[in-house]
Amino acid sequence: MSAYAIVNLKGEVEDSWGGSAPGTEARFARKHLDSEHLGVSYLRFSPGVRSPKAHSHREQEEAYVVISGSGRVRLDDEVRDLRCWDVVRVDPATVRAFEAGEGGLELIAIGSDRPDGGDGVFAPTTWIGDA
Repeated sequence: MSAYAIVNLKGEVEDSWGGSAPGTEARFARKHLDSEHLGVSYLRFSPGVRSPKAHSHREQEEAYVVISGSGRVRLDDEVRDLRCWDVVRVDPATVRAFEAGEGGLELIAIGSDRPDGGDGVFAPTTWIGDA
């Protein structure tokens, strides 16, 4: 592992959702940073678009920073409003999903250590009340 890394999230990290979830973009930089303990990602949701899936983790704690726009976040069975520069810390077991407001929603996600291969667990529903 190198002593440092500089990576451009928008220019050097591929969109992992790549059109599979219309109105969204996700760029996961953990492997590009060659980091043993830290993951950093960029997430974008077009106006009114929700996360394609809700998820939790077995071990990994995350924090999300709203860098543009506004929206809402699902945290287990609660929905909270988000505005620019809000920071949301989520413990591993809490189910989370996002919904963009009228101006869209852009987030930076920061994740802690995770087991090899990841530890994400998809929830049976994306949003509260969804079948």
